[in-house]
Amino acid sequence: MPTVLTNGVETYYELRGDGPAIVFVHGSLSDHTAAAKQIEAFADEYTAIAYDVRGHGKTANPDDTPYSVDQLADDLHEFITVLGLDRPVICGVSMGGMIAQVYASRYPDHLGALVLADAFTPAFVSRRDRIERTTLMNTIIGLLRLVGYNRAKGLMMWFGRKLEGDETESLRVEAFPEMETHAAVNSLRAVATFHEVDVDFDSITVPTLVLYGEHETSIISRHAPLLESKIPDATVQVVPDAGHASPWDNPTFFNDAIRAFLEESDASTRGADESSVSPAER
Repeated sequence: MPTVLTNGVETYYELRGDGPAIVFVHGSLSDHTAAAKQIEAFADEYTAIAYDVRGHGKTANPDDTPYSVDQLADDLHEFITVLGLDRPVICGVSMGGMIAQVYASRYPDHLGALVLADAFTPAFVSRRDRIERTTLMNTIIGLLRLVGYNRAKGLMMWFGRKLEGDETESLRVEAFPEMETHAAVNSLRAVATFHEVDVDFDSITVPTLVLYGEHETSIISRHAPLLESKIPDATVQVVPDAGHASPWDNPTFFNDAIRAFLEESDASTRGADESSVSPAER
């Protein structure tokens, strides 16, 4: 079982392929298997890596202590450092997108490009946003504490599908691994307290692709324009026939969009590098 020590935690990961590195960061209540379709798709040209975030899957959370998105971003930095990855592409989905926002703003010289999928920003964009986000997170955490995670999971997925208008199929119980209730609560508390984290979007200078599902809830989708306006080099795309789990709902579009974005980003970088070289040096 491949693991590396990151901030005192044995972090499990899977790696396939050879080439530039792309790291997939999963969402809350999930694990590395959420990126299975991306690992398969990108291993032909990239070193495709997916890992279990602290307290998820096969990565422990010592003493079951609460953690923040800040800490998870530090874990990601340590993970990338220990593996010796040179400016990898970071692709974060849902909570993984929150982790990726913090990482990219804190370590702008330690990644080559950024993909943020199905994620909101720390800021509340409106009074309605604050009320809806806070109410949703507090309700889910309260339900978990009342009946336990594995009993509440079915109801949570049913509610998620209703929010998306029953237009998607990926929000199903079997798509989420079993977790202890305290581990699930810690994960959701990190998401619920994301508004306390400071992210300097101006410092994110790498090309950034923002993706969200066509049937995504407004709690997420209303943040896409904010990300596009705040990040200097950001592009937004809607994933058709997809909800909150857009990499699973429409993996073909999702993967193709990332591949095209990375190819364009590489071409732009090469053009910029060439333009900085004098004719005598060419």
